Amino acid sequence: MQEDMIYPAGCRPVTDDLGPDELIRRLKTLAHTLQAMGQDEGMYQQYIPLTLHLAEDYFLKHISKDVQLLIACCIADVLRVYAPDAPYKDPEQVKGIFMFLIKQLAGLKDPKDPAFKRYFYLLENLAYVKSFNMCFELEDCQEIFCKLFSLMFKIVNDEHSTKVKSFMLDILCPLICESDMVASELLDIILINIVEPNKSQRRNAYSLAKDLILKCSNTLEPYIQSFFNHVLILGKNEKNLAISTKTYDLIYELNRISPSVLLAVLPQLECKLKSTVEQERHGTVSLLARMFSERESNLAKHHSVLWQAFLSRFNDISVSIRIKCVQYAMHLLLNQPTLRQDLTEALSLRSSDSDMNVRHETVMAIVSTAKHDFEPIADHEELLLVVKQRMCDKKFKIRKEATSGLAFIYKTYLNDPDVPQATKKAFTWIKDKILHGYYRTCVEDKSLVERLVNTSLVPYQLPPEERMKRLYHLYGTIDDYAKKSFMEIQKTQLLIRSHLKDFLDNHKKEDSPQRDREIQASIKLLTRYLPESVKAAEFIGKFSQHLIKDSSLLSSMDTIAKQNSSTAEISEATNLVLRKLGQPVMTNLYYNTVKALLERASSVMIDSQALKALFNHVENCLSGGNMIEELGLHPGTAGYRGLELLNVLSNTFACHFYHPDILDKLLDLSHHDDEYIAPQVLTMLTTIGKYSALGDSYPEFTEKLIPICKKLAVSGTPKQAKGAIRCLYVNVYKSKNDIFDDIVEKTKMNLEPDSDHYETAIVALGHLAINVAEKYNVHFKNMISRKI
Repeated sequence: MQEDMIYPAGCRPVTDDLGPDELIRRLKTLAHTLQAMGQDEGMYQQYIPLTLHLAEDYFLKHISKDVQLLIACCIADVLRVYAPDAPYKDPEQVKGIFMFLIKQLAGLKDPKDPAFKRYFYLLENLAYVKSFNMCFELEDCQEIFCKLFSLMFKIVNDEHSTKVKSFMLDILCPLICESDMVASELLDIILINIVEPNKSQRRNAYSLAKDLILKCSNTLEPYIQSFFNHVLILGKNEKNLAISTKTYDLIYELNRISPSVLLAVLPQLECKLKSTVEQERHGTVSLLARMFSERESNLAKHHSVLWQAFLSRFNDISVSIRIKCVQYAMHLLLNQPTLRQDLTEALSLRSSDSDMNVRHETVMAIVSTAKHDFEPIADHEELLLVVKQRMCDKKFKIRKEATSGLAFIYKTYLNDPDVPQATKKAFTWIKDKILHGYYRTCVEDKSLVERLVNTSLVPYQLPPEERMKRLYHLYGTIDDYAKKSFMEIQKTQLLIRSHLKDFLDNHKKEDSPQRDREIQASIKLLTRYLPESVKAAEFIGKFSQHLIKDSSLLSSMDTIAKQNSSTAEISEATNLVLRKLGQPVMTNLYYNTVKALLERASSVMIDSQALKALFNHVENCLSGGNMIEELGLHPGTAGYRGLELLNVLSNTFACHFYHPDILDKLLDLSHHDDEYIAPQVLTMLTTIGKYSALGDSYPEFTEKLIPICKKLAVSGTPKQAKGAIRCLYVNVYKSKNDIFDDIVEKTKMNLEPDSDHYETAIVALGHLAINVAEKYNVHFKNMISRKI
């Protein structure tokens, strides 16, 4: 037989008695010769016995990989040269040849392999001639295709060039597009690569599958539709198909890759939304929520009935489904402007849901949307009103989320000139509603409001100048109830700082049973201001032991509790303390308890530097400057509100007023023409004097103050007289107990009905009697008996 076999010129016989090396040499020559041959037009019939010889089992199953590769290249060239009428006619032989070629294509896996060029040539040759199309005539063609597709998805990797991937597609696409049918198993092999975990773990296989679906979408559509009909409508899951358990993921990915293949599938999901099985509704809702909320999605526009069916699930009987709908609301609000009105109505209903988790998720969805992009909230004021309503929820968890969310919005967008009018209007009630929360008796609510005042309404991280603008704007625009809350916050925090200072002072005493009892009493006092006081007592007790052992920790706490510490010093000391308490995680209850105490005790809003800035702002407003417009205050009340604010702060931060610059500013203000200013200034000086009498600390200042107070006590308004006498008594009387002699005499002279200062004299007499009755007892009796 070998003697009759004709070989091309220059090629020597390849027989089974040759050694591997010689066989490889001869096959290389033959492969090179076949490679040079053009398409057969009856020219190469004499080589048909040779082509059949090359496909014998001896060569296909040769132990040498190099022999197998060369044989594969030769056969590929044979298929090219003799196309479309290949010399291989026996179906079993044809199947064996293509299974052999698929096995050889596995060599493409490693582009660094020295033989890769031959593997690439094999791929290119098979792609160019569409050699695998020969298999259509075989009964087992789908088995061959499944093996080929599986191999391609398995071997494709990052190191493959665009050309390699392109030739892979050139081989695979015709096997789908030109086939009479696509087997379920083949569909499974393709589609499993576009869903997790393959999508993430085998990105190149995903990319190949994606390109394949795009190129063959028209052919694949009826088979994909048939698969989903079986699964969605008939409820038949083919267990041998991996994609049967990934139905919803598959729809989502196909919609992203080629929406057209799902045109007949998506309407079927409406039935699933109304299924009596909760798990089916849940899966469908999750899928549609993802699909509707895609940034470029037009699904709601093209399938409006499906969108309305999805919206109805916001009112599903299942809590988990209602939660799922609400959780996706943020993505829908951000990415689908045309759907915002529908979502606003749906969220408004869910905000009053009977289940607290649904209400909580509703608030979180709206707040999260605002944190990412404020436009959807600004365009639909009803969403802000939903959050406002939840500030009064019966559950603290929801109140906290709503209050913190509005505080974030206020902090972030207060000075944004581009926010719409509706949002500016919301800023007028957000700060009021936050402060109104302080009227609640719950410790958690009070602690939350205090924290938000310092972090959002008046952020302590801002520079003093900007921080005081925020504070002035806040106090100048809140309602009376909020104002009372603000005052109460300052008083409460001052009281907590006082208790904290006592607690720390006890740790500086000598170790004794008495000291331990005093520490325990201090702990009991402090834990009244913390949530879950029993647990808090345990952790504050642990903190006490920590303070005893660590002197640097005690020193940092002293800085926090000290009244005259600056904002920067307190902030730095707080960070030092917290770093010593372990990881800042929810499960570290020790850390969170001490942090809650520090939040309630720290005075980070005001220091002497900030106070100077505030005085400058108030002076500007009193003189009708541009600060009134910048802060958005009412021109008629801006100055008065500023003085009122300074008065409130003097009660809490008196030590920061003890600065020559600030005292001089107060003195200057007392000369102001408006009669309402002096009483406020005198009240501040009186409050400061209670902390430490100015006559002792600043005698030069009191020398300037005394003539002003005497004048106002005698010839000022009744309010000015009252403030002047009280101011002198608190600040000067102890060091100069004859300070009131002149005032008493002049008051006596003015106690005449025809005097211009008759009313002032009556008020002055009353307040002199209250403060210095013992010294002027006889004078007062005579004045009252003769003049009153």
